[in-house]
Amino acid sequence: MAVSLVPSPLLMTTLIFACITLFLFPSITESQQTVITRHYQFDVQMANVTRLCNTKNIVTVNGQFPGPKIEAREGDRVVIRVVNHVAHNITLHWHGVRQLRSAWADGPAYITQCPIQTGQSYVYNFTIVGQRGTLWWHAHISWLRATLYGPIVILPKLGVPYPFTKPYKEVPLIFGEWWKADTELVIKQALQTGGGPNVSDAYTINGLPGPLYNCSAQDTFELKVKTGKTYLLRLINAALNDELFFSIANHSLTIVEVDAVYIKPFKTNTLIIAPGQTTNVLLTTHSNYPNANFFMEARPYVSGQATFDNSTVTGILEYENPKILSSYSFNKNFPLFRPILPAINDTSFVTNFAKKLRSLANAQFPANVPQTVDQKFFFTVGLGLNPCAKNQTCQGPNGTRFAASINNVSFVMPSTALLQSHFSGKSRGVYASNFPIMPLMPFNYTGTPPNNTFVTNDTKVLVLPFNTSVELVMQDTSILGVESHPLHLHGFNFFVVGQGFGNYNPAKDPARFNLVDPVERNTIGVPAGGWVAIRFLADNPGVWFMHCHLEVHTSWGLRMAWLVLDGSLPNQKLPPPPSDLPKC
Repeated sequence: MAVSLVPSPLLMTTLIFACITLFLFPSITESQQTVITRHYQFDVQMANVTRLCNTKNIVTVNGQFPGPKIEAREGDRVVIRVVNHVAHNITLHWHGVRQLRSAWADGPAYITQCPIQTGQSYVYNFTIVGQRGTLWWHAHISWLRATLYGPIVILPKLGVPYPFTKPYKEVPLIFGEWWKADTELVIKQALQTGGGPNVSDAYTINGLPGPLYNCSAQDTFELKVKTGKTYLLRLINAALNDELFFSIANHSLTIVEVDAVYIKPFKTNTLIIAPGQTTNVLLTTHSNYPNANFFMEARPYVSGQATFDNSTVTGILEYENPKILSSYSFNKNFPLFRPILPAINDTSFVTNFAKKLRSLANAQFPANVPQTVDQKFFFTVGLGLNPCAKNQTCQGPNGTRFAASINNVSFVMPSTALLQSHFSGKSRGVYASNFPIMPLMPFNYTGTPPNNTFVTNDTKVLVLPFNTSVELVMQDTSILGVESHPLHLHGFNFFVVGQGFGNYNPAKDPARFNLVDPVERNTIGVPAGGWVAIRFLADNPGVWFMHCHLEVHTSWGLRMAWLVLDGSLPNQKLPPPPSDLPKC
């Protein structure tokens, strides 16, 4: 049969209409055509890295430290093949990605998957739905995230602008912690002795500690800028155990986004960022060449009584000299300004900063806060103790072992993944479904601690029917001292509807909840000696980890899991696991 190559009048009309449509509505067609699949190859391998005049062999992705950037647009599918070439078991978590109906790709070891063993591989496959901004990825087993981490940049759909000034350039800034020792040995020793782990030797910006540390002037992050430009800094706190203050000398920052959610912009000279959190800021440079250089600095906010790394990481902000094309060389003759950071225990600053964070809550970016709730929960979060085993000497208080818990349950990690056990219907002996919805033995949470501060040790989950609207109040306790705890919830964003100090009062405090424009996050600090209230909709079937993002507290058991059941419709059910899901 012959096919005519002469276009028919109908075909010509169709082509002309299509061309006119492309001309008039380029963003619509373009965005439809550019929802793509982005492929990444992550080879987990060892690499020698020198910091503080000390070289050590660290776990990396593709030999890079920090690890490679993942970049996608809202709506894109991301496929990451991870191959484990090291002696450690590995999992990776895509921190803050909602993972709608893709819980198998979330990554926490023994929660949604068994680890990727040496010589094995696993493909993480997920779609970015309704999110844009800065997130990050990191190892989610033991303390391997000390060196296994990197940024995730989610751009808006093509044709959709930022709701703020378009930046001249975008720069990720990742805060980390560096140990001269092997961090796997650090936490192993702490768990064996029951005492606190050794603290880090330095903080880093993009893997570099800066000139305030010995032997580190050559390992300094330099942000090179032009006059009169606006830069978008994508800040990520990948430190293991410390909340951090951050500031740039003689420059103000405009906060425009936290945890990949736009907020009402506000200016500040200093910000606070907890482990697990991200913050996007606009930096507008001086209009005239300043004949000076400027330190950017980060140092810890400390609310507890434990030992900590009391040091400061610095980077340098350098201006291009407009009279000398492409000249960024550091001029030692210029004055070097340092920022003034809050005191290390300035809880007042942290509180006031948190109050300024508000969702945009407009037509394009609404704040869909649950106005009513189906279930309310009250969790105590804090430290506790375990008894020392017989014939062993322990280094915790009075010869005990440090522990941490939620509602006095210190979570015991199972030997097989919870999600696999749930999906296969073989949960018996793996976990119990009776996680307490409130403390079993109430006490004056921020007053004098009870006489018995021992925790219970168990593997329990809290079951939620699909689409349950949840209100959760998390209360810090004074057991072994009050302390801020940055809690991270996998699989969901939540709205921070209220917070305060002292004991939460269910009769009075809800009247002050913000149900109009509360900030939306995935990681929130429970105030030291206080409480925070969040609301979220359980619209994502699967098993979802919730834990303190201070890695030492997670290791001690300050963690739990939510089990969200399938809904009745096909698009409300968790699909079967992928064929290459690792086995325990």
